[in-house]
Amino acid sequence: MKRIGTIDRPLTHDPRNQAPMTIPTPTSEPAGSATPDVTIIGANDSRQNRTREMQLIPEALARAHMHDRLREADVERQAVRLISARRMQRRAERASMRARRALAMAVMH
Repeated sequence: MKRIGTIDRPLTHDPRNQAPMTIPTPTSEPAGSATPDVTIIGANDSRQNRTREMQLIPEALARAHMHDRLREADVERQAVRLISARRMQRRAERASMRARRALAMAVMH
């Protein structure tokens, strides 16, 4: 027994497996008012596009993660560079103070 689908409960949601719409007989419809058979080319194209997009989602996520990691690494490198620059500045200031003190001691004596 073959079950026939209805509008509310189609036999399948896959457009490739759905039966095409038929043109009603000329007696029940005026000429030219009937719609042509539904083609599934658009459905296949959209399905293909969706499938391609779905396959590219993990790649896009990985690319976004890599971008975030690279930005974090750059920020970390800048922080390390800033810390080492401050450390070298303090070291230079201490060396400068020692040199000034030594010069002052030499001038005083």
